[in-house]
Amino acid sequence: MNVLLTVALVVLSADPKVEIADNKLLLPQPILFETGKATIKDESGAMLDLVKNTLAEKSYVSTLRIEVHSDAQGNEKLNQELSQARAKAIFEALVKRGIDCKRLLAVGFGSTKPIADNRTAEGRAQNRRTEFVIAALRGKAIGGMPLDGGGVVAAPPCE
Repeated sequence: MNVLLTVALVVLSADPKVEIADNKLLLPQPILFETGKATIKDESGAMLDLVKNTLAEKSYVSTLRIEVHSDAQGNEKLNQELSQARAKAIFEALVKRGIDCKRLLAVGFGSTKPIADNRTAEGRAQNRRTEFVIAALRGKAIGGMPLDGGGVVAAPPCE
């Protein structure tokens, strides 16, 4: 039997890309913050640029919700406040990069939406995350859901 082997040449792009799945922008790397603060680390600038470029390419995305989540360690009220402050910091960084503030909604969830077990270090690390959720297309909310996704709005709507 003859077996035909196909060799595929995969060319890896030097430019990281954003994927979209389940109405979320999936970045190649997470947005990083200074521990316990709403200060975005410098190395996350490239990821914010990717979000900006994606929104520039996809003008039909009328509302992108910036969701920041925490783990369940520590004071729940402080976790909520920190997640809101971090969402606002990302909002402000994207506006400085030229994104129309009317296309962004910053929301903090604190520890209310875990995706992993908060009893393990690995689980807590997964729960500390930023998600960029497409909340509306061409001015219409996706799936009839509220634009804020049930979180606490961290930055007032812009004028």
